[in-house]
Amino acid sequence: MSSFITRLLIADDHAVVRAGLRALLEKNGRFKVIAEASTGEEAVRLAQQHQPDVAVLDIRMPGMSGIDACSRIVKSVPNCHVIILTSYAEDELVMAAIQAGASGYVLKRIGDNELVQAIERVSRGEGILDPAMTSAVFDQVRKASQTQVASAFADLTPQELVVLAHVAEGMTNRQIAVKLFLGEGTVRNYVSSVLQKIGAANRAEAAAYAVKHNIGDLISPDSSSER
Repeated sequence: MSSFITRLLIADDHAVVRAGLRALLEKNGRFKVIAEASTGEEAVRLAQQHQPDVAVLDIRMPGMSGIDACSRIVKSVPNCHVIILTSYAEDELVMAAIQAGASGYVLKRIGDNELVQAIERVSRGEGILDPAMTSAVFDQVRKASQTQVASAFADLTPQELVVLAHVAEGMTNRQIAVKLFLGEGTVRNYVSSVLQKIGAANRAEAAAYAVKHNIGDLISPDSSSER
């Protein structure tokens, strides 16, 4: 039976919060709190010492933040999953926690049953994000992705971008010229300029570059030039 017990570390600078969490989580019999910490530094030290299955960390504690503690615990205690339990519903903190290796991020206003389920899921290696934060995180990820895509083609003019999109489709210069109502020589010049700017040796490399950097997320191949 003991092998099914999830061993927990709780880190929060408020003793009342830690006591409440311990009482709630140990009540169902599936959790055992093996260590409590009031600072980030203490959380890291106790995690390394006791090797918990899950560390439940607050973000804002004296000294080292919960996010920094999360990063150190994830790196030094390989089998420990971290869930951030906090009052702060800020997009930047969620992204920082995810980048630090947190498996979960939930707000303290979460219901008791939902918190138990969240910790159980994290203990199984699943990820969990508070529903109130989901759309904000997806927006951040989407913006970051769009920025990364755009930076890969930052040196290209709008017309060169359209030409490259058609090259990635496998179209010849003649086909692109017909599609864009341009002279074939003009298209050839555009292709040469594109190859130089992205550092590609030939059309195949240019096409591979365009696909790798998701040119389709930036421009549709059906785009036509403005005459």
